[in-house]
Amino acid sequence: MRVSQPRIVQVVDRRLGRVITGAVVAHHRRRLARIGWSQALDGGADGASQRGTPSRRGSLEVLVDGAEALPRMAKELEGARLHVHLAGWHVEPGFALTRGSAPTVLRNVLSRLAERIDVRVLTWAGAPLPLFRPSRGEVQRLRESACAGTRIRWALDAKERPLHCHHEKTIVIDDRVAFVGGIDLTAESGDRFDGNAHVSRADVGWHDVAARLTGPVVADVAEHFRMRWREVTGETLPAVASGDDAAESMIRIVRTVPEHIYDAVPLGEFGILEAYARALSGAQELVYLESQFLWSPEIAAILQEKLRRPPSDRFRLLVVLPSKPSTGADDTRGVLAELVEADDGRGRFLACTLYAREGPFADPIYVHAKVGIVDDRWLTIGSANLNDHSLFNDTEVNLVTDDRRLATETRQRLWAEHLELPLAEVSGDPTSIIDERWKPTAAEQLDRLTAGAPLTHRLVRLPHVSRVSERLLGPLQGLLVDG
Repeated sequence: MRVSQPRIVQVVDRRLGRVITGAVVAHHRRRLARIGWSQALDGGADGASQRGTPSRRGSLEVLVDGAEALPRMAKELEGARLHVHLAGWHVEPGFALTRGSAPTVLRNVLSRLAERIDVRVLTWAGAPLPLFRPSRGEVQRLRESACAGTRIRWALDAKERPLHCHHEKTIVIDDRVAFVGGIDLTAESGDRFDGNAHVSRADVGWHDVAARLTGPVVADVAEHFRMRWREVTGETLPAVASGDDAAESMIRIVRTVPEHIYDAVPLGEFGILEAYARALSGAQELVYLESQFLWSPEIAAILQEKLRRPPSDRFRLLVVLPSKPSTGADDTRGVLAELVEADDGRGRFLACTLYAREGPFADPIYVHAKVGIVDDRWLTIGSANLNDHSLFNDTEVNLVTDDRRLATETRQRLWAEHLELPLAEVSGDPTSIIDERWKPTAAEQLDRLTAGAPLTHRLVRLPHVSRVSERLLGPLQGLLVDG
């Protein structure tokens, strides 16, 4: 049972939280200024990053949920002819990319490939303190079990900032096709193999998104792996071949690379932060976000300003988050309370979560996707959450495109899945769909969940979102941990 705070405690909590948040933001600004990256926050609202790799032509296929994405990865791996370069936060050799009577086990397919082509795997070395998972010892044991008796080359990257990690998830095959997204090849904390229907499985469900890329843009994903492999192993890989430029979209690879981690990027790269800040600042009618975490104070400030001074009466902010993220019950460190207050009862802001249901049972669906869509004109998919880890301190890879067709189609696919509706019923005006479909459905399901009644829909308004949610602990954690 949730106990209300006394009024004086609420006031102190809010004021101290804002003071600490201000200190975190000031620290981030000083840090960016020292390394020449101030424009990541001050570069305008045109939706485009200005540093890092340029936009290139590419073809993009959005893969929603593991049951769609993982078999596609398996198929491309099986067809590799030159090399496979796989990078991840955590990779379990026994993870199955396909299921059924003859599953495609990652270890098995990589070892077969390594008999005839180069197979390189690059993962985070693991947490140096056993308080966190995966630990360094666990990662080393997994690598040894995968590589024993095979020609797989697996390097562990320990060049992380303290208390942070290498979080990106990419696969490059023959410099011809690449996968970029949020799906880890592991069952750590939950099995990633879940379908769009999200059938209740008496365990946590999993919602995630990845993208398949072809065309010249693949070279930028390949070059990033090549850079990290050289920094970790000392081996310089052959130059990346550029793909056919007949692809239809302009796509940009943006990264988070902290400063002083790699010699090749001494001042770091904060293209994901810059891309989000520009796109959100320029939003006119719609911001739609799916994220595992939402506690970046810089992102929160932009969203609060949009709610306080909406660019139009049609402006809506819609976020889909886990009901209980892996690091605790509050995945936003008080940010939702700030957004509720900025909205001031005008109904422009809605936060939702997802559940798989079966009769009287409701299993939480872990929202692990990292997707941003603005005005059906800007789309990002990748590994970066909306927290300081991803935007400042971990290595991350996202793609960004201003292809309106891709942005619109991706939003419609996600909304059709979450609302359990045909595509045709979510193809209309986004503002109207939020007001007429999202809001009543999510509110009704929260009422049922609170009352202990069976859910009739997977979409649920995120509980415990109010003006008085705790606001001190989150900023304090950010100051101590996210640096």
